[in-house]
Amino acid sequence: MSVTSPYLLLTLVALPGAVGIYLLAERRRMRYAVRYTNVDVLAAVTGGREWRRYVAPALFLLALATLCVAVARPRVASIVTSDKATVVLVLDVSGSMHSSDVKPSRLAAAQKSIHLFLARAPKRLRVGLILFAAEPEVATPPTTDHKLVAEAVNQAGEFQGFGGTAIGDALAVAVRVGLQAVNGQRQPAAVTTQRANGLVSILFLSDGRQNRGTLTPLQGAARARDAGIPIYTVALGTNGSSFNFSVTSQPGGFNGGFTMVSPNGPFPSFAGLDPDPQTLRKIAQLTGGQFYRAKTAGAAEAAYRKLGSSIGRRHGTTEVTSAFLAGALVLLVLGGGVSALRAPKLP
Repeated sequence: MSVTSPYLLLTLVALPGAVGIYLLAERRRMRYAVRYTNVDVLAAVTGGREWRRYVAPALFLLALATLCVAVARPRVASIVTSDKATVVLVLDVSGSMHSSDVKPSRLAAAQKSIHLFLARAPKRLRVGLILFAAEPEVATPPTTDHKLVAEAVNQAGEFQGFGGTAIGDALAVAVRVGLQAVNGQRQPAAVTTQRANGLVSILFLSDGRQNRGTLTPLQGAARARDAGIPIYTVALGTNGSSFNFSVTSQPGGFNGGFTMVSPNGPFPSFAGLDPDPQTLRKIAQLTGGQFYRAKTAGAAEAAYRKLGSSIGRRHGTTEVTSAFLAGALVLLVLGGGVSALRAPKLP
């Protein structure tokens, strides 16, 4: 425990003075004691164990000590939420997210998991949402209105980002949005020298491997590392999965050959359906975050529930002056009650 105003702890020197005054009053009572010959009656009036007479003074003394500590504004170590703490959610909404290997689908499982995160996140935590496929788009800027973010999550299936998965570009946009949230100004698209000072985290969920975009995944992660932003990655899905789509033999597909037509546009190859846990693990390690592998909806929900209880919080101190004042009041009431009960009652 620490105190905001340590010099006010000097008020504790009043305690020895209070003890001295009490002892002086006791000696004065002894000097004016009267002689009483009937010892049995005297015992009935003042009966009881000797130590009980000191209970009430001890409670009053403890109350005084508590008040002296309270005026110094004590603080205790705790987990606190900064007013500028920001989490940028990055959700992959490419065509492969409609795969049903994670029930009812990867996208539906991801949406439910994010709702669990929002339910656990501190109310003051600012949360933003970025949706991406072949290109990223800011669905909601960082805000404390978690209901607004939840509505955007529900509409993630309507996002039209063309086919493919641009992990590196999505991370770069997330870094820019996070820095803008804590620094209060618009950030350039290029690498910035500004840092987040531990106030920004990125929560990234994807089921595929990169096959679109300008930046590689590790290049995007390097921007987060340089800005001091940890990335928590979740690899959703299982290997060898599939989903319903139609195949056309359109020439000029990505890397040549055929293309797969999905609700979000052409998809490059069957391999794009499998998650890439190795890359997502490297992203987390490079930036000081954590990696989670979620092969089931339950695993994804557990990861997001845990992250919702930890991200956006940091070690700090909380003032507990009111608790000390309440404790002093309770001690005063107890001391008064004991004193009233111990008051002699003449027969």
